[in-house]
Amino acid sequence: MDDHEDLETLGEKLYTILYPKHKDNAGKITGMLLELPVPVLNQMLRDEASLATAVDKALGALEGAQESSKAPCEDEDKVSASSDSLGEQLFELVDIHNTGYSQKITGMLLEQNKDAVLQLLSDPKLLEEQVNSALRILKKQIAEETDVSDSSDAEDKEGLGDKIFSLVEELDPLYANDITGMLLEMDQAALRQLICDRKMLDAAVRKAQAALNNHK
Repeated sequence: MDDHEDLETLGEKLYTILYPKHKDNAGKITGMLLELPVPVLNQMLRDEASLATAVDKALGALEGAQESSKAPCEDEDKVSASSDSLGEQLFELVDIHNTGYSQKITGMLLEQNKDAVLQLLSDPKLLEEQVNSALRILKKQIAEETDVSDSSDAEDKEGLGDKIFSLVEELDPLYANDITGMLLEMDQAALRQLICDRKMLDAAVRKAQAALNNHK
């Protein structure tokens, strides 16, 4: 019940922010964004840049959907969208879910036939189900890959620590040691994700910086 009320409140806030700039699509964009987890929505309301990025992705997805809806009126050759075009449209929709594995999940979904992919582009609920399913498979694979001996884990973590430090040092050279130490409390799968996903790393560094400032 609380989650429902939270979503309703978040939806009203998002719509109020979006309406002045996107009068025609404010409702649709709000609906698409509300498919995201509540913590992600709260982050967007606090961070204009991440909200703007999500809105751009939603607009791109809407434009893609509108183009595909016009397809039956065009020649057969034009109706047949290229795999590259489908991949780009699908990536935009998958990326809205902020899984950290958008590229891999898009690749997994594109292994289906074209009709199934076109259905995903037009059915947000079905897409969400398949994204979550692909995410579970990926996490299981990562867990299996990282299921090694304790000594190997220690060596892996040391190597990951070096990589994380070099990335953090670019963002905050002054507190790179402290921030890296905080990030290394995360599990190895999450650390690998940080190394591969710059947006997630930026967000994690900002949280660590805030924690350090509060501590001081």
